[in-house]
Amino acid sequence: MVNDSIADMLTRIRNAQTAKHESVTLETSKMKKSIAQILLDEGYISSFEEVENGKFTNLVINLKYVNKNKVITGLKRVSKPGRRIYAGVEELPKILNGLGIVIVSTSKGVMTDREARKLKIGGEVLAYVW
Repeated sequence: MVNDSIADMLTRIRNAQTAKHESVTLETSKMKKSIAQILLDEGYISSFEEVENGKFTNLVINLKYVNKNKVITGLKRVSKPGRRIYAGVEELPKILNGLGIVIVSTSKGVMTDREARKLKIGGEVLAYVW
């Protein structure tokens, strides 16, 4: 049993890219799907899909490589179940001066830091991706 499913998702992606795997399979949830959609929109993964597996639904994330180098060079879980990290719109961090993204869970849904700044809302800082 995994207590922190988002950290598990990020760790599986990190490990699969280090091992040069084509894809990663995880149990699906709304939060994981929205994080995968953000990674797809920002160009960090090539695609993802939901696959029925008996009574469970799995999320298959197809990883992206450029010239045999991984696109995601870093993933870091920020807010954890033991210590939640919240940031207002003025306090949202920038990763590598805007080259990376911050995934934020807001009252309007899960989004990147750029979208949250545009909508002028803060929220829980879930992860850094660069």
